This record gives sequence, structure tokens and C-alpha cells, in this order.
Amino acid sequence: MNTLKELVLASHNAGKLRELQAMLGEHIRVRSISEFSDHAPEETGLSFIENALIKARHAAQVSGLPALADDSGLAVDALGGAPGIYSARYAGDGGDAANNAKLLEALRDTPDAERGAQFICALALVQHASDPVPLVCVGQWRGRILREVRGSNGFGYDPLFWLEQQQCASAELSPEQKNQLSHRARAMAQLKQQLGV
Repeated sequence: MNTLKELVLASHNAGKLRELQAMLGEHIRVRSISEFSDHAPEETGLSFIENALIKARHAAQVSGLPALADDSGLAVDALGGAPGIYSARYAGDGGDAANNAKLLEALRDTPDAERGAQFICALALVQHASDPVPLVCVGQWRGRILREVRGSNGFGYDPLFWLEQQQCASAELSPEQKNQLSHRARAMAQLKQQLGV
């Protein structure tokens, strides 16, 4: 596996592409699935891992390259783990602002002490579409949900995700800081170790 020079990322999300390319470094070229297909497979899995595998296998099939997929989201304790695998479409097709607004509304009466949450990232890497031994790594990042958005970096729920140790929202971290601390960084560290890069 450590001969991997190029892979396709099973995501149309430019933020994820930037983050993962920065984490993998210059030795592995990360290409977007957008170069090969506009079609996204239906995410029928019930977990981050299942959906990451569905996306990785699809990307490998349409590109002919090894494929890396990231399925990630926010699991809020007071909401029984919601929005979970539905994080990106929590408020339908309204995007990040609508998702954040729906989350704030759902937690409106939740005391600060009960607003714990975690970002979860499942990374799946397949050498080809029918790879029987995919590499799967999961990273978690604990925090709590703020009552209003803060910061302008990152994407998704970053403006609402408070980090106690850093005393700031995820969206107030620099991209470099986030790439060292985040759920995606933790999953990627495991993946790099397995790849020997």
C-alpha cells in the first residue's frame, strides 16, 4: 500500500479535498471524483463506516483509481446522536447555514452542560471497487455546541463546535490547527500509519 501515488477522493466537497490533500502531503496526489463523475451513489448505510465504503467503492469503479472516501458528521448527545449520518442534509438542501440554524433550534432549551457532541470521521480506502480488504479508520473529536456561530474558518458545523481545551470554536482555528486536531486528522493519522506514509 505504501506505493500509493494517486487516489480519487469520493467527495465533491472542496473543503474536504483541501484538508485531506494537506494531511496526506505532496507524495500522494488527491483527485476529486468531480473529474470522473457528477453522480453520487445513494448512501444507504446506517453508519459512517458503511457509507464511506459505499462511496469509496463507487469512486474506484468510475475512476479506475484507488479511492478514499470520508463519511463524517456531528453526533449530539442530547439529540441521541443526531444529526449523525444525516449531518450534511440535516435541514434538507439548505446548506451549512440552514443545518446550523436547525441544530440551534433543536437545542434551544438544552442547558450548556448538556450540549456535548462529537465530530466523527470514517475514512475508507479501497485499491479497487471490489477490494475485499479495505482500510477503514475512525476518528472522533469531542466538544460542545454553542448557542451562536463563531469564527469564519472551516465549514459545516465548525462555527458551532466549541473546543474546551483551545477555548474557541472549530471555525476559529487556523486550517493548520484544525488539520492537527480534528476528527478527520485523527482518522487520517491512523490511515497514514497503516499506509506507511
